[in-house]
Amino acid sequence: MFLACTRAFSSEIRSFLDRLAANLYLSRMSIRPILTAPDPRLSAISEPVARVNDEIRELVDDMLDSMYAEDGIGLAAVQIGVPKRVLVMDLARKDGECQPQAFINPRLLWASDETTVVQEGCLSVPDIWDDVERPARITAEFLDRDGTLKTVDADGLLATCLQHEMDHLDGVLFIDYLSKLKRSMALRKVQKARRLKEAV
Repeated sequence: MFLACTRAFSSEIRSFLDRLAANLYLSRMSIRPILTAPDPRLSAISEPVARVNDEIRELVDDMLDSMYAEDGIGLAAVQIGVPKRVLVMDLARKDGECQPQAFINPRLLWASDETTVVQEGCLSVPDIWDDVERPARITAEFLDRDGTLKTVDADGLLATCLQHEMDHLDGVLFIDYLSKLKRSMALRKVQKARRLKEAV
């Protein structure tokens, strides 16, 4: 009888601790709204981060939460209204895993003459996809979440995503690479979708 009661009590404690841990995690999460074109704040030139501290790490966490909430694979701080040179990515989510990365003060060191055309999309230009031509391979320098200086040689999706997100830091959207007609059509579609959403 004592053993059965002890087991039941232990089970209740475990259940309580599990709920407590979940609540603590959810309370730390901060999903921020993502700006959509043609919001003028997306054209801002982002400022370099002077020091990687707890405030910047909290920004990184909020960016990841916001990115995951919208099922994205990359996000720049300016997209949530913070014009700092910070971006996050998680390319592993395409395979059902989570491998979040932070790139603080990223800087392009080298880009190949060889280019590649990839169909890109953007959380700030929802439901719009189009081909963009970029260097096929790049080398970039950045600070990670701990403030450690790192260098990455990238090709494929990583190279495309890094260039796409780094563009955001200079106020450039992927639709800026499109023809004037395609860009206008994309912006009208985004604005129409936003009006319909607000009317619901």
